[in-house]
Amino acid sequence: MTSRAGNQRTWIITGASAGFGRAIAERAAGQGDNVVLAVRRPASVADLAAAHRDRVLVIEFDVCDTGRAGDVVRSALDRFGRVDVLVNNAGRGVVGAAEEVGEEELRASLELHLLGPAALVRAVLPFFREQKSGTIVQMSSQGGRISFPGVGAYSAGKFALEGWSEALAGEVAPFGVRVMLVEPSRFRTSFNAPDVLRFAGSSPVYAGVLGAVRDDMAGADGVQEGDPVRAAEIIVDLVAGEELPLRLPLGREAVERIGRSYRRGLDELERWAPTAHAADFPDAATSARPI
Repeated sequence: MTSRAGNQRTWIITGASAGFGRAIAERAAGQGDNVVLAVRRPASVADLAAAHRDRVLVIEFDVCDTGRAGDVVRSALDRFGRVDVLVNNAGRGVVGAAEEVGEEELRASLELHLLGPAALVRAVLPFFREQKSGTIVQMSSQGGRISFPGVGAYSAGKFALEGWSEALAGEVAPFGVRVMLVEPSRFRTSFNAPDVLRFAGSSPVYAGVLGAVRDDMAGADGVQEGDPVRAAEIIVDLVAGEELPLRLPLGREAVERIGRSYRRGLDELERWAPTAHAADFPDAATSARPI
């Protein structure tokens, strides 16, 4: 592997056509880094590639096509000689009750939010281990730590990504590889746009429970409080720094909602702890774990 020239890094970013992915790519390329844009529609980033011809490589790639994950990494290595940062950003929301979202839609969410990112991580890890460095940025969501009626299919993928990535972080730390889960609240991306956010067919059974949720999700487009450019600056600066959190709630709402969830969970844990303790064998020794 070639050594990194100065502080220049090479990034692979999925879902870079808009939103967080686009903002991170612009920030990284603007500060002189190399950027590989793995997107379904190359034309959507043609302007970015033209503005940074020597530092931007565009690859047509569908994250759900996990068999091509290795091709993305090899293309980055062929062009720039190394990879330093992988940003798994591609994602899409789906709104509907558990009974309304069918197996195909649920499976598609899991493929996009877990299986696709996992394939790219597996493809890049041998090179990260060889060079004894690398950063994996998993774009999760506040919906990866908390959930509520109507977003179960989306949260299922993000919860899975969080659990998988938490284990991953411990596995790769000895090799100098870092992992950060970013948990944004609402940001002014295309996430809530009518042609992006998916709504399962509604049932009158759940109209009273989900009517307000559907209206809220549909009405958020263009008025979200989060600024993706500011978010990109934070993410890129953290990647360049020495200290990287495992989890980064991003935006005031994410901090507040996730914080309340933690406190509720701790209160419930403590309330039911005596009942839970009673399930153990009375004379059993306390377990000893390697981690």
